Amino acid sequence: MKVLVLGAGVTGLAAAYLLARDGHAVTVLERRRGVALESSHANGGQLSYSYVAPLAGPGVIGKLPGWLLDRDSPVRFRPRLDPAQWAWGARFLAACNAGAADRTTRRLLRLSFLSRDLTRAAIGDEGIDCAFRHAGKLVVYSDQAGFDAARRLVDYQRSLGSEQEALSRQQCLMAEPSLAGIAHRLCGGILTRGEDAAECRLFCAGLEAAMRGGNLAVDFRFGTEVRQILAVGGRVVGVLTDQGVEEAGAVVLAMGAGSARLLAPLGIRVPLYPLKGYSLTLPIASDDAAPRISVTDFARKVVYARLGQDLRVAGMADLVGHDTRFDLSRLELLVRQARKAFPEAADWTVLRPWAGLRPATPSALPILGPAPGLANLHLNIGHGALGFTLAMGSARVVADLLAGRAAPIPLDGFAA
Repeated sequence: MKVLVLGAGVTGLAAAYLLARDGHAVTVLERRRGVALESSHANGGQLSYSYVAPLAGPGVIGKLPGWLLDRDSPVRFRPRLDPAQWAWGARFLAACNAGAADRTTRRLLRLSFLSRDLTRAAIGDEGIDCAFRHAGKLVVYSDQAGFDAARRLVDYQRSLGSEQEALSRQQCLMAEPSLAGIAHRLCGGILTRGEDAAECRLFCAGLEAAMRGGNLAVDFRFGTEVRQILAVGGRVVGVLTDQGVEEAGAVVLAMGAGSARLLAPLGIRVPLYPLKGYSLTLPIASDDAAPRISVTDFARKVVYARLGQDLRVAGMADLVGHDTRFDLSRLELLVRQARKAFPEAADWTVLRPWAGLRPATPSALPILGPAPGLANLHLNIGHGALGFTLAMGSARVVADLLAGRAAPIPLDGFAA
């Protein structure tokens, strides 16, 4: 079957790769001039297969007033005359309870464990050089209440197959000595030894190379803007682009934050809104001063990952619409926090800043599978900050459903 994949970020490329391996004739349409030039370009670099707890948790509502009033808050909300923003916010608040968070965590773990095996297999099978490291991940906490809640989550996730350890402050410093600069504010941490780190942009480039060679021969159409999905008689027949009409037997939508715009004319409303994030890519100046384990500073919502000879620093979750411009105050905050945490780790004169829109659902569950009323339009959207982590697992779900096979995991909570 001829399948159009809309979007050449990590979720679209993963879907194209597995569809091509299934024998489909795949064409990837992308408005940019190459792969991974938007949300997948410079993300946090952490492959967090066990740490998938949603942002919407039982303790979030109590933090909202502080987040909204503090200009240096890790979460920023700028009200707009945008019904989608307010509807998303209302659904997010409704999901901020223990029952919803536990259900989401259970469902995401199934998908992330599937994705972990497929990602490692793709890197090995295709020989993808993407600074891959079996690094482990340490989430550190600055308040006792947050650490106590994290330890309770460890107990819950252990019953679901996660292997994590709660560490004291001293144990955190023994596991990652470079944390000495913030030791004074640490209460403890959660260590997951089985997590990975990799450069998403290079992973995407490796998938593209694999699809251009061998027996896959995927067709890439860069610089092609998709303007409309064409549906007749309850089936999608193709898409309208700025280059003309492209017909297909099936379409996979993986366009991130732009997906809702294409679905709306079809009468399909999805709870998708962009969370703007920032990152820095810094040359490592001191091997000993830079973290070897991937680190997440829970209080500040900042992640650190060693990628080859670089340190990737990423953070923020700003609900500010579709604006991708740099807010210099946010960029300066990220630099200040990172430099205070690891002052000798990097060359702070070379920042290589990035800002991007992470397409998120209120619950943090991506939307996977056939669109309502259009069985040959398959959705692969809404991965939020876990796009790299969940890409290969989501692609397996979409490829199996498109082929008429049973889904590899239960789809409760994921289906459109």
